[in-house]
Amino acid sequence: MIKHMFSKFLIYWQFHVFRMSGVGIGTTIYNLRKQIQEIRSELNSITAFEPSPELIDSANLLRSNQYLDKKIQKQTQLIEAYLEYSMALEGMLSTLFEIQNDLKDVLKDQLSLLSSQRKKKK
Repeated sequence: MIKHMFSKFLIYWQFHVFRMSGVGIGTTIYNLRKQIQEIRSELNSITAFEPSPELIDSANLLRSNQYLDKKIQKQTQLIEAYLEYSMALEGMLSTLFEIQNDLKDVLKDQLSLLSSQRKKKK
């Protein structure tokens, strides 16, 4: 009976591992993390605007506006990537909690089987 419960547990565990890898959660999280690093690098590489004294004020304002537009665009991309990343992590965490709860149930069943077998032996 215990062998049956253990094999049932193994099948169940393999199903959940397949479910997590089938969805590609590990790959998704890796890709999102890589995307976040690239965006952060791009954001850091945007040089701060420094007005040139030889240019007129309107040209300096235009350059400043272009700099701010580019920086805001990268910050928006970074926020979106973090959102996707956190959603993928939440999905993985949810699956892990489901597995944890199911494992608790399997352990409870095994303990009840063991205690009932011990009572029968007495």
